[in-house]
Amino acid sequence: MSYLSRESASLPDGLWEQIDATVINTARNVLTCRRFLHIYGPLGIGTESINIDDASLLEEHFDNGFITTKGRKFVEIPTIYEDFTILARDLENSEKLGYPVDLSTAAQAAEACAKKEDNFIFFGNKAYGYEGLLTASRVHKIERSDWSTGENAFLDIVSALEYFTQNGVFGPYALAISPDLFTQLHRIQPGTGLIEYERISKMLNGNVFTSAALGVGKAVIVCSDARNIDIVIGQDMATAYLEQTNLNHTFRILESILLRIKRKEAIVVFE
Repeated sequence: MSYLSRESASLPDGLWEQIDATVINTARNVLTCRRFLHIYGPLGIGTESINIDDASLLEEHFDNGFITTKGRKFVEIPTIYEDFTILARDLENSEKLGYPVDLSTAAQAAEACAKKEDNFIFFGNKAYGYEGLLTASRVHKIERSDWSTGENAFLDIVSALEYFTQNGVFGPYALAISPDLFTQLHRIQPGTGLIEYERISKMLNGNVFTSAALGVGKAVIVCSDARNIDIVIGQDMATAYLEQTNLNHTFRILESILLRIKRKEAIVVFE
């Protein structure tokens, strides 16, 4: 039996293909961090941990015939999941009348799982010691100006780019912002004839992204080269069969994923 236990489910022909298409297409429309960070993997569900190297400290340490690697730690790749149920009566009715199975619950679960992934990449999980882009220690922080007036947003981002240059961190750069800040950038800049968003987008070669997972008033800019940051995927998002309870079928959408920050200087948080 496979890890996803699909063989244990007695489902109508073609339903797994429909579920997979619904989950993948829904998640693809929601996921943001995968659009600007490199993917390392998928490595398989059996990959439980991976090394995270601090590029500024990485070196082998020799001591009287004993070798260790400084600046390297091994971290467990956690699993993110969301469950959903398809009612047995709905399957029977669909098969009897020839109607398509309503997969709204699968789509909702896929959306929730995708939001959990972005939230994990942005904020990590403090309770279990995982860092996110906005919560990692030793990253550079800039006090965010009021982005709803003047050239404040543009100047803040220029300041971040100057920091990268001074520390030898060169593009490509990507800016992720919360929906409220995204809205604030859509106003005409006096004397330029340009929307503030257009000026910033051109400066970053179009790499401006918005995500509801950021909440309100949040922004982060990164140098997204794989040598600085990447997303490690063990098991990519997939749907498993859990059980049949009260005749109804329960499924689990799951993935194992980890943000790997190799160079803290490649992140600037606006707070």
